[in-house]
Amino acid sequence: MANDTIETLRGGCPVPFFNELSFPTTGGHVEGRLCSPLGPLSCCVPCPMTDWAYPDNFSTATTAANWINVVGMICCGFLLISWIVLPVEKTHRHYLSISLTCAVVLMNLGFIIPLAAKPDQCFNEITPHGMDTSSVCAASGSFLLAGGWAGIMWIFLRALSLHLQICWQLVVGRNFMWFSQVLGWGIPIIGLVILLVFSGVSFRFGATCHINHENSLADFWIPLLVFAGLTVIIQFATFGYCIKVYLASLGDNSTTTEGSGMPSYSNSIRTMTPRQAYRRVRRVIQLQWRGIVIVLVIIADVIFFAVIFVFMDNTVESIKKNPDKALAWAACLMAFAGDKNKCLDMAEDLVVNFPTVMAVLILLAMNGIWLLVLLGRWSMLDGWTELIVSLSGNRNKKEFVSVDARTDIKQDPRSYEMLSRDSGKTDTVLTPISATMSPTTRSGRQTPDYFGETARYQPHQRSFSSPRPPQQLQWDTMEPYQQSYPPPPRPSSREFDYEDMNPLGMNRIEKEDEIQYSTPRSQYTQPGAADYSRNHVFI
Repeated sequence: MANDTIETLRGGCPVPFFNELSFPTTGGHVEGRLCSPLGPLSCCVPCPMTDWAYPDNFSTATTAANWINVVGMICCGFLLISWIVLPVEKTHRHYLSISLTCAVVLMNLGFIIPLAAKPDQCFNEITPHGMDTSSVCAASGSFLLAGGWAGIMWIFLRALSLHLQICWQLVVGRNFMWFSQVLGWGIPIIGLVILLVFSGVSFRFGATCHINHENSLADFWIPLLVFAGLTVIIQFATFGYCIKVYLASLGDNSTTTEGSGMPSYSNSIRTMTPRQAYRRVRRVIQLQWRGIVIVLVIIADVIFFAVIFVFMDNTVESIKKNPDKALAWAACLMAFAGDKNKCLDMAEDLVVNFPTVMAVLILLAMNGIWLLVLLGRWSMLDGWTELIVSLSGNRNKKEFVSVDARTDIKQDPRSYEMLSRDSGKTDTVLTPISATMSPTTRSGRQTPDYFGETARYQPHQRSFSSPRPPQQLQWDTMEPYQQSYPPPPRPSSREFDYEDMNPLGMNRIEKEDEIQYSTPRSQYTQPGAADYSRNHVFI
């Protein structure tokens, strides 16, 4: 019964072809049929066409390439989760890297969804499924094309950012970030809507849906290749500038260095010597070399895929317009009763060869792996190790934190003396600093717990062993001396004869001169003791 049905559908066409008039004109992607007039009949190649133009291992090879997309998806997921969970000093995350990784995730989903769903590629014996008749086709094609659009846009923005930093010395800040978000996601969304409306997607090349031929050059391939070309131009312009700066630095004999420590009053590139410009460019490249390599890798993949697919699409359309190109291949299939293996050498002139197809699929699948290799860092593993250790039961270990660590020293100068603030308090809770600071060892011996009890330290008024707030002191060496030892009054006009006096001995002055040098009674004189200072003054 099944053989009778197949023969009815053939409608007089030789094996393995089917008569186009035996099938409805609606349902699936009718324009995707490959039919050619054969006498009074219109005979069509069975669906899917790739099963007849490529070897039997074509389906296995494309499935293997899809599994590489799964590996790339895992790599991208690891990067995204690390950027979300780990601190920035461990990951060095950047919005350009995050957005590019999201674009590659979308592209990977275009190959992973058919791998999980295993959809039927054909609506009937000669008609492939389209996005109207297969939800898997619509989803896989949308993710693939949106990821391609977003990948090209974020590669373009990354190359533009690097060009502005190196060649124009511009600091790309918040304004460029918002501009990038609008351009990087806005254009792919608008482009996806336009291509789905005016072109659509269908099963044309393996288990993943691709854009149809109708209007595909105008609404997808040309805009995509325009941004890809701009990216290449900007990237090579940046490389040319770097080479120019390097060659100029070779002939620079100035001894001025950029890190001389002198103030700079202008950031213009005209005020810099060639050697200084070379050092600045070298520093930027050292920081951005991963991004440069990512730009080159993904732009090469996308351009390669675009060129190959456009060539394959134009080849199929040329066969529809000129069926004589496939006449020898069709005659071979009819002669060998549908044995495609006998006619594969003739089919090579009609389609892209099998190694090239596999190279395109594998290169696209490896984008996620390249992102992990170039954007991932070994510090991410350290960050995950620390996070796992902190969540595995080490929360009870105490840490030491300053009691008044949050005190503003500008408002409270006592914060210079940490413990003096709490001189009147008795209860103080100290928290741990880390597990490595614990004085307890694992060998059974235990050192004193220095942090278990709070020691009260009362600093002396004249103690210099603890920090104190800076004080503005003015030293006057004469003022304390004058207060402690006031100078004796000088004689008004009387002149004394000191010529016979010994300056190193005890000289006696008569009592009549006592009035001029009288001193008050010493506070150390005992009551009742003789006060010799009243009779003589020794100078």
